Amino acid sequence: MNHSLPVYSHYKRLQTKEVAIGNLPVGGINPIRLQSMTNTPTLDTRATVEQCMRLFDAGCDYVRITAQGPREARHLAVIKEELYKKGYTRPLIADIHFSPEAAEIAACIVEKVRINPGNYTDRKKGKTHYTEAEYKEELERTRERIAPLIRICREHGTALRIGSNHGSLSERIMSRYGDTPAGMVQAALEFIDICESLDFDQLVISMKASNPFVMIAANRLLVEKMMERGVVYPIHLGVTEAGEGEDGRIKSAAGIGALLAEGIGDTIRVSLTEEPEAELPIARILAALPEKFKRAHIFEPFRGSFSTDIPFRQLASFSNNMGGSFAPLVIGPEAPADIIATNALPFPVNTIHTSTFRKDLPDKLPTDLPLVVISDHPMELMALRNTLLHLAEEKFPLPIIIKKESQEANAEKFITEAAAGIAPVFQEGFGNALWLYNPFLSGETTVKTAFGILQSSKSRITKAEYVACPSCGRTLFNIQDTLRKIKERTSHLTGLTIGVMGCIVNGPGEMAGADYGYVGAGKGRVTLYKGQTPVKREVPEEEAVEELIRLIKDNGQWFEP
Repeated sequence: MNHSLPVYSHYKRLQTKEVAIGNLPVGGINPIRLQSMTNTPTLDTRATVEQCMRLFDAGCDYVRITAQGPREARHLAVIKEELYKKGYTRPLIADIHFSPEAAEIAACIVEKVRINPGNYTDRKKGKTHYTEAEYKEELERTRERIAPLIRICREHGTALRIGSNHGSLSERIMSRYGDTPAGMVQAALEFIDICESLDFDQLVISMKASNPFVMIAANRLLVEKMMERGVVYPIHLGVTEAGEGEDGRIKSAAGIGALLAEGIGDTIRVSLTEEPEAELPIARILAALPEKFKRAHIFEPFRGSFSTDIPFRQLASFSNNMGGSFAPLVIGPEAPADIIATNALPFPVNTIHTSTFRKDLPDKLPTDLPLVVISDHPMELMALRNTLLHLAEEKFPLPIIIKKESQEANAEKFITEAAAGIAPVFQEGFGNALWLYNPFLSGETTVKTAFGILQSSKSRITKAEYVACPSCGRTLFNIQDTLRKIKERTSHLTGLTIGVMGCIVNGPGEMAGADYGYVGAGKGRVTLYKGQTPVKREVPEEEAVEELIRLIKDNGQWFEP
């Protein structure tokens, strides 16, 4: 992307239109709403109701349930009634793919319906060029398909989420914009136009991608375009197919945290390939960050402009094995850190703090030694970005070490906050080394987190990458166990990206960029992909992991750990 990075002296949340979602409105001055999604079969009333209850008890404001067809959509009424009997009256959201009929049924029952513009247009035919007339004709057909849903939503007071996902854009959008943030935004804007022309404005918009950088860029552009149009709808944030464990938490925090720091976001979901209840603690940590931001300001915000097309770390001179064009190093108290240090480095450095940067800085910044930038400002990301932008403008010539000191004893909170505050600047091209210091956590935790932050920001790849959906009622195999098995066998394949997807809905498109894919094809059956091409179909689930390994070996990309 080529634009100025946002830096503000005071935190200010983006003011969006308030939208009614049952008894819990979103946007406006309402708090950031938390949500998750069930992974039980929708027709299994007991399992779905019990999971909804657990999610609401864990802090969910909204729970989303898949309605892949009319039968499942009708069953939402049964689930809702059972929840009401048990005293649970918070809103339900129907997740729709491909079926306008299911959406129309669900809109009469639940408080909100989520649709994907890419699934509401003409089926893909391999078409790569559209004339202006063809483009307008398909857009008109889209309007005709969605108009009945809009009328039902208007009559029943049902909100609509327009969820534009990277990797699942229509051929019409792809023909003009490619699989880009601009394409994601255009897809949503076209649907907004249709809704507004039909006198409907109870909309929530989302831009999701498995790559945090793409997700951030799309949301920034979305805000810019909505502000130009004069109506800013509430924004739902999430990094889709983030995976599980530490990696999933870091990737989610990197995307969601960056946008929350910029005041963007009215409702969030952390998508983990784990039990849905595990998403809520991370979501709460992220949603609490703006309260910290409100209590602080940046002394002197950066006033210039800086293009993220020019990574600053590549401009630094080589020193102490850092800088030049080399990827960032990790500093920590034990291996596999590149530089072993507890709370002092084995070579001389200068040090500045983001909490006092520019205020207490001498007239001329010393440039004789590498510089440690200690990130200790409550408005962490903005202050750190501000400091690094100033250093870039000053053309600081030596390596910059970004250090975060923390006394947070809760590992999950430490990992989430570190990723939210630090990962975006590495994503933007800053920093020659990362140093996480926490005396209350093990060196293994801090070092592993640092490598995870660099991996999530694509600034240093040290292991295999996984794009994995959190699963839902459409998934017909145990995706959590499967992902763990695949990671155990393949994590040493540095640089390889493997998609593990529950079904064809979130399959080939949304694992775009993956080298290999493992996609549910039906009960107990899996299709294996090489890139975007299915190469082994209807593989029995019990054989699929071994078949995936064989596929990687056959393509010469396997090596023994």
